Amino acid sequence: MSKNSKVLNLKDKISGNEVDLSLCNLTEVPVRELALFTKATVVDLSCNNITSLPPEFCNLTHLVKVDLSKNQLTCLPDDIGNLASLQHLDLYNNKLTVLPASFSQLRSLKWLDLKDNPLEVDLAKAAGDCLDEKQCKQCASKVLQHMRAIQDEVDRAREKRLLREKELEKKKEAKQREREAREKEARKREKAEEKEKRRKEYNAQMAAVAAREQQKKKSEEKKKKNGQAADKKVVVESAPKPRRSLIGLMFKLLLLLLLGLAGVAAACRLTDLQREAVCVPVNVAVDDGLSWAKEQEVVVRQLVQNLSTAAREFLESTQASKN
Repeated sequence: MSKNSKVLNLKDKISGNEVDLSLCNLTEVPVRELALFTKATVVDLSCNNITSLPPEFCNLTHLVKVDLSKNQLTCLPDDIGNLASLQHLDLYNNKLTVLPASFSQLRSLKWLDLKDNPLEVDLAKAAGDCLDEKQCKQCASKVLQHMRAIQDEVDRAREKRLLREKELEKKKEAKQREREAREKEARKREKAEEKEKRRKEYNAQMAAVAAREQQKKKSEEKKKKNGQAADKKVVVESAPKPRRSLIGLMFKLLLLLLLGLAGVAAACRLTDLQREAVCVPVNVAVDDGLSWAKEQEVVVRQLVQNLSTAAREFLESTQASKN
């Protein structure tokens, strides 16, 4: 069946502000078609095989009276409370056990029939028998009160849940802050330890440099002391040298003098100069000396020996100084 034929058939079911869809063997509510007729505020859907109402049914806010009795409804949509204009609701002889929490928002509801439903104990007690008009009105009032109490409990439970979630979030944030603070402190401590390590390494390097400088200084001082000691030793050792040089010079002069005297004596004794006046005293002295020498033969020999020794030492010292 096409959409136009459905609309045409629905028009055939409309009488004034009422739509009679009872005994039509319906399994679902023609929500789209009903939405087109906003003036039809009374809908009779009784005696069908409807098992559930679609969520879109809750958008039919123009409905004032709805008869869903003698169907197979097991539940109502969660947003049933959106039907703000609904005053009369017949749910007789269905399979409902509970009502949605939003049912408490049907503030315009004045009449309700819930008999012959397998309602839970508390809801059945609030609904009552619904045997006449008065009881159905009382059913609407008491069921709304019951559902408002349930809604309040739901709201409180939701608030508690939200509060717990908020507290958990706060605790989570506090733990996160604590963890971040610990990590920050750990990083700070690591930086401090690293800085202390670098400082110790720097101090160790400076101490090593200072130790090397100190060792170098000591070594230089030691070398200086050793140099001074060596200089002193050289001075001490070299001090007698001038003395030895002076003795050598004296021996040289004496030797030259003796050689000169010997030369003069030889010239005066062995040459024609012996008759000269100059050589007379020399010859006399030589003769006296020879006479005295003969007398002092032992002394002369000793003197010659000493002179020979002195000459030899002089020659050795001269050779050593040349080397």
